[in-house]
Amino acid sequence: MGEQKVHPTEPLKCWNKAKELRLKYYNDYVEAKDRGGLRWSGSAWAFHALPSGLGNDVYSMTGEPYGATTAFFKDFSRQCLETAEKAGIARDLCSYLRNYWGGIIMDQFILPDGTIVKWPVADFLLSSHVCCSHSKWYQRAGELEGNVPTRAIDVSVGPYPNIEDREGAVKYITEQMNDSIEWMKEVTGRDYNDELLIEAINNECRSFSVWAEICTYNENIPAPLDEKTMFSLYVFTTLNPQRKEIADFYEELRDEVKDRAERGIAAAANERYRVITDSQPPWAGLELFRYLEKEYGVVSVGSWYTFGLTGAWDEKADGTFVPLKTLEEQGLKLSTREEALKAYADFRLRNWGWRFFQSLDERLRITNQLINQWKVDALISHLNKGCEGTSIGQLEARLDLLARNVPVMTYEGNMGDERDFDLGSTIIRIDSFLDSLGLKKSTIK
Repeated sequence: MGEQKVHPTEPLKCWNKAKELRLKYYNDYVEAKDRGGLRWSGSAWAFHALPSGLGNDVYSMTGEPYGATTAFFKDFSRQCLETAEKAGIARDLCSYLRNYWGGIIMDQFILPDGTIVKWPVADFLLSSHVCCSHSKWYQRAGELEGNVPTRAIDVSVGPYPNIEDREGAVKYITEQMNDSIEWMKEVTGRDYNDELLIEAINNECRSFSVWAEICTYNENIPAPLDEKTMFSLYVFTTLNPQRKEIADFYEELRDEVKDRAERGIAAAANERYRVITDSQPPWAGLELFRYLEKEYGVVSVGSWYTFGLTGAWDEKADGTFVPLKTLEEQGLKLSTREEALKAYADFRLRNWGWRFFQSLDERLRITNQLINQWKVDALISHLNKGCEGTSIGQLEARLDLLARNVPVMTYEGNMGDERDFDLGSTIIRIDSFLDSLGLKKSTIK
């Protein structure tokens, strides 16, 4: 620790394409009705492929990424949050939810380039139900938007696949997806195309698997990606992973990151200390990641959140995490709706993020493996007031890591409400923490 090296670095070639795809995603949603298409909204953990059977002109807007985008624009976010509070919405609810509801009440919607337009009302709302607020989030959103039809799929089967009744869990999800397809046909008046569904499922699983592969290259020293950059790249797995253009983009990104790792191209030229995080970041305070890099050569190489929110992972017998093979790589040739939905349910139920909401043991196990496999020196823990689910077990994980002599720094904040985050005091904590480890400021800037 403390050795000063200069690693070669260069910009990501596909960075501008990522920005274009993200803006296109939101513009497609806003403009869908003008094109004769449909709009649906739901959680980032929704089963994205399901509405695809309604046609190629169906566009989504997932709530958590939109809440994060809102949070980045501090002034607009504050207006949304205060509007929600004036409407009687409790401040201790999910901050993404409050940004979302506030925008509906204000009838204002913000795009990633800062443009504000009239709130685009959905044709239907389809969410998964993972945390305690998911289905209620969209139930209330549907009421605020004018009684928009709303449905949620419950995924609370326990930390899959290590559960006793694995077959029953898949059956439970599959039946709900089948019912949801019939419901979507009813509320939209459209026929349903199983071939489009199967194509979307294969694309979605490809997106999730390739993103996991991208993350494995950060085992390399120096890391070819830093987590702040990864926040802008993983997000497509939570927006529209079911679309071919996204799965194809991830393969393009994978090839570039692989090349960077092989050539020793670093995300940060002065990398000398590696950390991971453990929650959504305070989106209004992302400067802290650049402070860590510029001032100390400390690089956050990822987290269960960045890697596993929708990244698809499998495990070797020795516990090593590897990308879960796509359905096509597994040799599954989907030809009917029933077999497609069963394979889709099994693939999606393996989600790390769902396990973190369901099992402290899984949180501890996955965190420890991340630290070992990605050659991590310390954990920086964001005690996130904005999300009860991702905060479950944070302090227990801290104690577990300290017992293993893994340093842990904690700071308080909020992913979507900048009023709960103080950048100045967090930087003071960073300085004190790194000084206690004997890490002085980098001489390489």
